[in-house]
Amino acid sequence: MTHRIMSTETPNHTHSNSDTIVAIATAAGQGGVGVVRASGTAATIHALMDALCQRRLMPRHAHYGAFVEANGALIDHGIALYFPAPHSYTGEHVLELQGHGGPVVMQLLLRRCLNAVANIRLAQAGEFTQRAFLNDKMDLAQAEAVADLISASTESAAKSAVRSLTGEFSNAIHQLVEQVIHLRMLVEATLDFPEEEIDFLQKADAFGQLERIQNQLGAVLQSAKQGALLRNGVNVVLVGQPNVGKSSLLNALAGQDVAIVTEIAGTTRDTVSQAIQIKGVPLNIIDTAGLRETVDVVEKIGIERTWAAVSNADVVLHLVDARGNQTDNDLNNCADGQLLAQLHERVAQSTPFLTVYNKTDTLSTPPTHTDENHLFLSAKTGAGLDALRARLLEIVGFESTQTDVFTARARHVSALRMADEHLQSAYAHALVEDKKLDLFAEELRLAQEQLNSITGEFGADDLLGVIFSSFCIGK
Repeated sequence: MTHRIMSTETPNHTHSNSDTIVAIATAAGQGGVGVVRASGTAATIHALMDALCQRRLMPRHAHYGAFVEANGALIDHGIALYFPAPHSYTGEHVLELQGHGGPVVMQLLLRRCLNAVANIRLAQAGEFTQRAFLNDKMDLAQAEAVADLISASTESAAKSAVRSLTGEFSNAIHQLVEQVIHLRMLVEATLDFPEEEIDFLQKADAFGQLERIQNQLGAVLQSAKQGALLRNGVNVVLVGQPNVGKSSLLNALAGQDVAIVTEIAGTTRDTVSQAIQIKGVPLNIIDTAGLRETVDVVEKIGIERTWAAVSNADVVLHLVDARGNQTDNDLNNCADGQLLAQLHERVAQSTPFLTVYNKTDTLSTPPTHTDENHLFLSAKTGAGLDALRARLLEIVGFESTQTDVFTARARHVSALRMADEHLQSAYAHALVEDKKLDLFAEELRLAQEQLNSITGEFGADDLLGVIFSSFCIGK
């Protein structure tokens, strides 16, 4: 793989990539085992072995022994591993020291590494994985999948990240790029030799090739959307009048008492959030203060935070007491109707909005009407909760039957959409009477650039800086 990067430096990684870097690779806090990782030149890594382990290590063999200070004092006993280049995570010479996972022990080992040899420094966030990318150990989509796997909040998200890490996403992109390149080659050949008067569109089956590329791109885009959903999750905000059961619904969805529930109106003064999952999709359910006119200073602050949460919501659930509101006409003639009008003013048109009638267990007769935007349930008994869960998944576009999902980020989805738009433009240019093949070729080139940006064959330094700075230090 050839990465066409203008420079190996990024704004967030201003040090030289020839430096040997070292960092604690395990999470902060206490643990049974902690790891200090170093990556760099053979000379520096060998010097680290001599200094800390007092011997040279066989490649890819676990060595148990002492880690010592410069004066020979014992720091810890543990396992040392040496991975020579290029057969390592970074593609460089790598030394890993596995000791007891106390924070003090880890800091002592780190300090000893930094003081033991010259030309060694503390690694920056994501720098190990950045070096793996720059040394062609993985492409950019795989590198991002490393961070996504570490931060996965559900089993489904972790599995989709593994698919990307093993190259499924990248392979799908590479197949698309190869097909686009082949089509570009045929178009460019026709442009270079117009005297041949070859009926390009028919002889080369350009339309057929382009349609197949578009169909394949559509499938990849759909899978990427699902992966982005698993990675990012969904913010679901509960709003309504005081005492309509927002906190009860949060507790019911969470399966535990997350929020305080009382008969006293205005019990919830601040936003309360709880992460849950529905069929592997992470949802952040946000309970908010009841929206009403009040002179209470604390409650006013809570209401302001409610409106802030609404503005950042992916889905808004408007809770209504089913005992007083069983029709839209009733809703429009009460305080809930006024609140509904305010919500429509503040909620973006693109944000899904669902009216949920709660406390159906108190009704003498069951509700008589429902549709995709109006649901009836009882947070107390659990009736109707499954329908709400299913509707939430439907709203966000999750398809539980799709099994080939790979993790994806917003930039991946955006690049795929842009590529699809360029392909559509290419098709339009080829349809015109005079066959604007030069514009056809240009749109194909632009589509290829968008696809290449996903895996990093064509990437900007500032893009790399943003991506790798989101990693933890030890990666």
